[in-house]
Amino acid sequence: MISFPDIALHVPTILLPRCGVDLARWAVIACDQYTSHPEYWKNVRRFVGASPSTLNLILPEVYLDRKDREPMISSIHATMQAYCDQGILVPQRPGFILVDRKTAQGVSRTGLLVALDLEQYDYAASSCSLIRPTEGTILDRLPPRAKVRDRAPIELSHIMVLINDPDRTVIEPLRAQPLEKMYDSELMMHAGRVTGYRVDAPALMQQVADSLRRLAGQAAARSPGAPLLYAVGDGNHSFATAKMIWERQKQEAGAGLDREHHPARYCLVELINVHDRGLTFEPIHRVVFNADPAELLEHARAFLKSAQSRSRVLTCAGLQDLRSAADQLWQTNTQAIAFLTADRYGILIIEDPPCALAVGSLQALLDAYQGRSPAARIDYIHGAASLFELGSQPGNIGFHLPPISRQQLFGSILRDGALPRKTFSLGEADDKRFYLECRGIGL
Repeated sequence: MISFPDIALHVPTILLPRCGVDLARWAVIACDQYTSHPEYWKNVRRFVGASPSTLNLILPEVYLDRKDREPMISSIHATMQAYCDQGILVPQRPGFILVDRKTAQGVSRTGLLVALDLEQYDYAASSCSLIRPTEGTILDRLPPRAKVRDRAPIELSHIMVLINDPDRTVIEPLRAQPLEKMYDSELMMHAGRVTGYRVDAPALMQQVADSLRRLAGQAAARSPGAPLLYAVGDGNHSFATAKMIWERQKQEAGAGLDREHHPARYCLVELINVHDRGLTFEPIHRVVFNADPAELLEHARAFLKSAQSRSRVLTCAGLQDLRSAADQLWQTNTQAIAFLTADRYGILIIEDPPCALAVGSLQALLDAYQGRSPAARIDYIHGAASLFELGSQPGNIGFHLPPISRQQLFGSILRDGALPRKTFSLGEADDKRFYLECRGIGL
């Protein structure tokens, strides 16, 4: 077991599908995507068919409300064990994987698959740990994920963790190395392509650790006593679930647990440089279902007034007018939230806003609205196209949020703590990380 405990870095033993497994059917998008599009997941099931697939190892969140959720989780655990017992999953030599992810638009981003130490992670909004969430953690989203991970023999990861490396010293130098290709495959549903390269030479792993250590030193100089080295960008709830399960295992096992070497102490993640040119930051939008849009907008006005803020609504003629007007307002740093319903387009403009970010102001008023309108349901939407489709349906209202600045991300977390929950996404829905690699977490 190779670890670099001062920087929370662990060298994992990764499990990959054996030769002959169709990776296009094996690799499946993150479970928290297309949560309001069951047809997407039906299409995935049809495409996968009887082939070995990570679809059989995850619980897509579109199914969280199903009555047969518990049998589905039991089937997941049984399939995990079967894939291991039948040799479908093959252990690799301990090491990292350099990941080249090309999106459907041909844009490429580079990541490094590693394991991080859960002992150095705290998902509280006020966290001062080496590994921190970028956004608030919704605690009631953890129990279903915990049931999947609890007593599971393996983990799959869609977690992307950001590092602040403007000089590109950690991941980018590996691209110049003559690395062995481990996998190369198109991704289903026209989502692009993924290629992985083996990084297991001791000198290269030490090079990565030394570069991360230098970043940690720079972070400590900026924030003495509470350096931030890793910011969990995507998959924070999965990372928080891993932390929760690890803490539970420690409590239940007591002194009999080998805390230093237990594989569940670590979590598989993909490190990505926040300055990677292929990394895009997309806002996560909101759709409120089962709502009275006029009532909700009146509630917004009253809520903001009670918060000592002023607001007004700018009416737009159509979708193109809405997008154009919103872009102009966002360039002036005006706090503006575009919205659409079945018969209306507009922009909610907030002066003296209650929160520094538009997403914070919106989430506060939506939480208050849901408290008085329990039939209403809020969903978090990746991608403008899905937002416009869902928001324009009768009884719904969609809210389109402004983009997020990557340059300000680490500074904002250091200054204000975690951002409001579901603030941003790393790319559009189809750009997300696909489940492909696995790792054993049981003894």
